[in-house]
Amino acid sequence: MLHILQNDPAVPVGTLLDDCPVPVAVHCLYGGEPLPTVGRNDALMVLGGAMGVNDIGRVPFLLGLKEYIRRTVDSGIPYLGICLGGQLLASAFGAAVIAGRWGERGTLPVKLTDNGLSDPLFAGFSAEFTTFQWHDDSFDLPEGSVLLASSVACPHQAFRVSERAWGVQFHPEVTAAIIRNWCSWRPETAAAADNILADFSRNYEVYAPAARKLRDNFLRVSALI
Repeated sequence: MLHILQNDPAVPVGTLLDDCPVPVAVHCLYGGEPLPTVGRNDALMVLGGAMGVNDIGRVPFLLGLKEYIRRTVDSGIPYLGICLGGQLLASAFGAAVIAGRWGERGTLPVKLTDNGLSDPLFAGFSAEFTTFQWHDDSFDLPEGSVLLASSVACPHQAFRVSERAWGVQFHPEVTAAIIRNWCSWRPETAAAADNILADFSRNYEVYAPAARKLRDNFLRVSALI
């Protein structure tokens, strides 16, 4: 089974459930749901959120979540962290997450490194692909991890820890409705919402297949399909 942890009601599962070929359980941590017990036949995804990794005082469950991620990855359970989920993975393995560094908004290209081109999470990807970005914070790389992708503004876009644990900075799950909601959070993004959404719409035909491929590659390397 694929277990997905949702940290924030405004950062939902989105398209990750579209035609998903495996059973999925979504756990809403923001609503007080407990962390699930995952087994050797399971995989784990952790979604993003408006909070930061270091906001433990404001969001206390993040401390336990980081410890849970570390235990889960150390036990060999496949893991994919998206945005905050990737930052939590980096932090769980000792790397810094820096607020207000390398922030990005909108539909932007990402380039795979040589290691990324041969990594199973990115099997079938071109060297450059289209992503949607919405982040202020960014992660350093944990010791011993492998950098898989970069962008012009954010050099740490994807990395792997051990054999089956990945963190990505970009969002493969968004829809136009999700983006419009995020735009409403700040006056400057609210003013730019129509342009942000128009750019996403123009690029959707290349964004969506890459997003679906990433999900399915993760399920494949997790031996769920």
